[in-house]
Amino acid sequence: MLVIRRRVGESIMIGNDVEIQITDISANRVKIGIVAPRTVIVMRKEIELAAAQNVAASQSVTLEKVAELLTQFRH
Repeated sequence: MLVIRRRVGESIMIGNDVEIQITDISANRVKIGIVAPRTVIVMRKEIELAAAQNVAASQSVTLEKVAELLTQFRH
């Protein structure tokens, strides 16, 4: 991991296309702005983890399990 110190108004470049701007710093938070091409996916890590968990959960469901759940709701 590379650790770089930046102040408000300063930036970090990732490659030639992605710029990370420090927009605000408070006691326990840092606000950043990200300038990147629309083709670059930018998302918070916790959202990516939740999406991966949802995909894994959906792949473990079989049609038989869905049918069983449907019959339980019909009664």
